[in-house]
Amino acid sequence: MTQLILVRHGQTAWNREPRFRGRADIELDETGLVQAQATANRLSRFSVTAIYSSPLKRALATAQAIADKFGLTVQPHNGLLDIYFGKWQGLTPQEARDQDGTLLDAWLNAPHKVTFPQGEGLTHVRDRVTSALDELTAKHADETIVLVSHVVVLKVLLCVLLGLDDSHFWKIAQDTCAINIIKVKDGNYIVSLINDTCHLNE
Repeated sequence: MTQLILVRHGQTAWNREPRFRGRADIELDETGLVQAQATANRLSRFSVTAIYSSPLKRALATAQAIADKFGLTVQPHNGLLDIYFGKWQGLTPQEARDQDGTLLDAWLNAPHKVTFPQGEGLTHVRDRVTSALDELTAKHADETIVLVSHVVVLKVLLCVLLGLDDSHFWKIAQDTCAINIIKVKDGNYIVSLINDTCHLNE
């Protein structure tokens, strides 16, 4: 049976306040580094054979902490890259509302219908991450692999795995360094764990 372990990256300075982070290449802060190590300790009980990560620093650093436990090399994968918020990247929600309150309300109430100015929408993310999922599950049949990515990407991916469309985006939580476990059996995805952060309390 193939097993996918999906991990959101650890905390950054931009996670401590609401902000459209997207492709901004922010590093982990001190708390994020501790979270990454705790996540690595938790996953050390698994027999992981490969680790893939978004190319952004906050994801790579989280993935590296895990990889060190297994003597593996982190493999960057563009399919795990965060959404591109375009002109909204780096804005706080209030700054976004000042620019276009109607679009912000649409994002909060009908996220599947939104494409950000000069950026992407959830459909773009779904296409990208679904392609990565198909590629990596085929490549690593009957193995356990770790994929480290971002909140938007993982929420969309979990919608895919649960057979939900992107209108359910806000119904799925993904905290920093959350772990999700998915088993692949006979071509079917079985979600066995979502948004587990118990290891951060140890």
